[in-house]
Amino acid sequence: MSKSDRTFGQKARAAMSSGLSLVTVFTLLVGVSPQLAEARYEPKPAWNMVPLNQEVQIGQQAANDTDHKLPILPASSPISQYVARLGADIAAHTPGTKFPFTYKVVNQKEINAFALPGGPIYVNLGTIQATDNESELAGVLAHETSHVVMRHATAAASKQMVAQAGLGILGGLMGRGAGAQLAAMGIQFGAGSYFLKNSRTAESQADGVGAQIMYDSGYNPQGMVDFFHKLQSQGGRGGPQFMSDHPNPGNRAQAVATELAGLPGKNYRTDSAEFQNIKRLAAGMTPYTAQQIASGQWQNSGAGRTTGNSNVGNRAGTISQISRDVYPSGNYRALNHQAFQISYPDNWQVMGDQSSAVTIAPQAGVTDNAVAYGVMINGFQPEQGRNDTLDQATHELVATLRQSNPDMRQVGHDEDLTVNGQNAKSVDLISSSPLVLNGRPVRERDWMVAMQNGDGNIVYVIFIAPDRDYSVLRPTFENMLRSFQMR
Repeated sequence: MSKSDRTFGQKARAAMSSGLSLVTVFTLLVGVSPQLAEARYEPKPAWNMVPLNQEVQIGQQAANDTDHKLPILPASSPISQYVARLGADIAAHTPGTKFPFTYKVVNQKEINAFALPGGPIYVNLGTIQATDNESELAGVLAHETSHVVMRHATAAASKQMVAQAGLGILGGLMGRGAGAQLAAMGIQFGAGSYFLKNSRTAESQADGVGAQIMYDSGYNPQGMVDFFHKLQSQGGRGGPQFMSDHPNPGNRAQAVATELAGLPGKNYRTDSAEFQNIKRLAAGMTPYTAQQIASGQWQNSGAGRTTGNSNVGNRAGTISQISRDVYPSGNYRALNHQAFQISYPDNWQVMGDQSSAVTIAPQAGVTDNAVAYGVMINGFQPEQGRNDTLDQATHELVATLRQSNPDMRQVGHDEDLTVNGQNAKSVDLISSSPLVLNGRPVRERDWMVAMQNGDGNIVYVIFIAPDRDYSVLRPTFENMLRSFQMR
């Protein structure tokens, strides 16, 4: 089949048979710039399938579990009160989204700290004992705060969800809530979670944003570098546990110096009498070891998983009946996302937010596990990034989708088209719908259109419907694609 360029209208007439089932979620997209100037005012976390409000809820739920699982110092403790005040000072100078940050102290000997999604920050008492001045402790808190700002935990979980369940999970997430869907897949964010162990890329980003936060808070950013270097050289004193969760991205001191080079000089706060009083108080305490905590006294009894209900009506009912429930109106409204703009039928609903993947569907078109009718807009980051052509990146995306759903297959060849002047690839795939008729899954047809942004990442739109209803919805899908514009 020829891959010569076609207009959208030509492609629309030529692609009436297409399909894919929901098989990926969010992983992508907006690359985080290492430049501090961007992090100061408009940090750009990787695209994330978890909406911000749900991320906060997930973090609060994880914090409730953590507070029962670990020996947390009472809020009335002078050490807890000091860390909370220091943390509030740090949080007041964060760029971007203002998360509801909290800062607590774990009565644990090992040197460590961790951040839960959406704002909860924990620092071990052993970390306070190991710091020499206030700027070092402020550096630890600023670094962990930056992991929240950049949404590293849920971004990592989003990649795992793509690999584990594929595109279809997004409909379930939007229908049931992110916390329930993540739990159903065994993805958790409590202390020690795999998703709280950061990559070197995430560490580099947290260093850059953390240095800016320290600068704006008046603390010497070198304190963060000094403390991490001290841990790196300590070996057996507890450094390995901390550094395994926070791997050294390499040449931290030079990277932080580069981030701050263009900013005006200032007189930094390095230490305080209050910190030294708290350090003496902490030095007189004997915190629990990790082994003592794991011995059973603080062990969590476990929590049940939330289950969702299908809202597609009678899944064993007739397709024609479902079609009446999902039929789009002829009136459209605009969705202005930070990465794109699109118009959609005004009787359909938008699920997602400005920084997440988006599902646009009728209420009756979303099951607890997948989207049966509607549109999904998502992102994908190819392995080679900028070095991948649109053709290569699209093939990699299709391979990822098929790996997540062995039942899915491509129909024909991918084709070139343009959408509002943007080069695009059109791919038709087919699989089984989440809907069941007479005890058997209905065949689903989906039309995927992929475009590439300036960072080499892919933004893709998937139009979804059961085969028998696809031709009815196709004109609506075409109208939506005609309105689609990348930002």
